[in-house]
Amino acid sequence: MGSQLKNKAIIFSAPSGAGKTTIVHHLLEVFDELAFSISACSRPRRHNERKGKDYHFLSIEDFKNKIKNNEFVEWEEVYKNNFYGTLKSEVERIWAEGKTVIFDVDVVGGLNLKKYFGDNALAIFVKPPSIKSLEDRLRTRETETEASIARRLGKAEIELERAKEFDYILLNDDLETAFAEAERVVKEFLEK
Repeated sequence: MGSQLKNKAIIFSAPSGAGKTTIVHHLLEVFDELAFSISACSRPRRHNERKGKDYHFLSIEDFKNKIKNNEFVEWEEVYKNNFYGTLKSEVERIWAEGKTVIFDVDVVGGLNLKKYFGDNALAIFVKPPSIKSLEDRLRTRETETEASIARRLGKAEIELERAKEFDYILLNDDLETAFAEAERVVKEFLEK
């Protein structure tokens, strides 16, 4: 993928409901040099999501074909036939614009991206204050079923144990504090 030396990547990962998306959106407003990498997924679109804005929504068959054709930087089957991934074309599009790519991905995806981009990446783990706060946030969304909440919380327990594998752990206890800390860390990385 092109010369990766000047092309940087910032990766935000967290358990579902920890606030990573809110923080990433904030950073995109603050830093003009960042551009959001839109992930591809095979799950159905939620009522508030827009195609090509929130995700590239692919059929399971399309997703599997792109895997076969080596079109992903990374991908995973999060749940049965529920694929998520980062398209190489998406990263190349952002770098061609002379911007730094910023990712909002789950923990396994984040670690895969960190490995792929190496020293050109800053991988940040957004840590919720507690599992209870995650549960509260997931319930407030009103997009999750009880089974889905239980599944996400079970996954979160495992994901929290992997936080130490990231370059930086950002505690999201207070959103304004988390915003300021994220700005500081990202600014430092961009200036390197």
